[in-house]
Amino acid sequence: MWLAENWKDYEVLDTSNGEKLERWGKYQLVRPDPQVIWNTDKKLPGWRKPNGHYHRSNKGGGEWEFHSLPEEWTISYNSLTFHLKPFSFKHTGLFPEQAANWDWFSKLIRESGREIKVLNLFAYTGGATVSAACAGASVTHVDASKGMVTWAKENAVSSGLADASIRWLVDDCVKFVQREIRRGNKYDAIIMDPPSYGRGPKGEIWKIEESIYPFIELCSQILSDNPLFFLINSYTTGLQPAVLSYMLHTVLDPIHKGKIEADEVGLPVSSNGLVLPCGASGRWTAL
Repeated sequence: MWLAENWKDYEVLDTSNGEKLERWGKYQLVRPDPQVIWNTDKKLPGWRKPNGHYHRSNKGGGEWEFHSLPEEWTISYNSLTFHLKPFSFKHTGLFPEQAANWDWFSKLIRESGREIKVLNLFAYTGGATVSAACAGASVTHVDASKGMVTWAKENAVSSGLADASIRWLVDDCVKFVQREIRRGNKYDAIIMDPPSYGRGPKGEIWKIEESIYPFIELCSQILSDNPLFFLINSYTTGLQPAVLSYMLHTVLDPIHKGKIEADEVGLPVSSNGLVLPCGASGRWTAL
C-alpha cells in the first residue's frame, strides 16, 4: 500500500462505526467513511465535540453540524497551501491520501531533466496540478465544474504558483481529449481522477465502469513519443488495483514499454498505528 505519511497539517486521529476523526490544521472533523466497518471505543475527546460533523441521512445525503469552524481555512503540504471549506456531501476540497501520488510524480518530474507537459483530467481543486507545477511541469488542468477550477486557481495562488505554467479549462474531459487528438497535441504525462458517476457541463453522463477503459484508450493517443508517467486514481470499489494494472498493461504496453504498478492508497491512523484504505491507484512509468 502507498501511504500518504508526510503530512504535518493533516492526520486521521481515529476511526470507528462508519466514521473517521480527522485533524485538518487546528480543526477536527468527523466524516463518514464506508471502509470503516469496525466499531471500536471512541476514546479521543474530538469524537464528542468536533469542530465539524457530517451526519449521514438514512434517505441519502446528509448535513453538516458545526462548532467553532470557520467557513474557510488553509492547510499546507510542504510548500503547497490548500483552501478548505466543508461543502456538498461530506467533502472539504482535498483528498489528503493523494499526497502519496504527488510525491511520486513530483520526483519523476524533477529528475527527468527536461520540460514535462502534464494533463490533469477530472482535476477537482488542483492538488495534483499544483504539485506537478511546483515540480517544474507545464500543466493543463481540466474539470467540468467552473467552481472547482476557480478553487484550484486559488490553491495555485496561495501556493506561490500564480505565474506558473498552468492552463485552466472548464470542459468535459472526454470531449477535450477528443479535440486534442484532432489538434495533434501531445502530453508527456497524464493524471486522471475520474468520479464513479458524473455529468459534464452539457449533461454528458460518465459511468466509470462503462467509460474508463475506452477513455484510457483515447488518452493513450495524446501521449508524446517519450512519455514519463500515466496515473489513474479510483475510489470505486469495483476497480481494484489489479483492474487498474490490467487496463494500463493492455492499453499502454503495445505502444510504450514501461513499469506498471497498482496498489491501494492509504492514510496512517495515529491512535493505533493502523492504516485506513482510501481507494487505489495505477501507475505507469517509463523505463
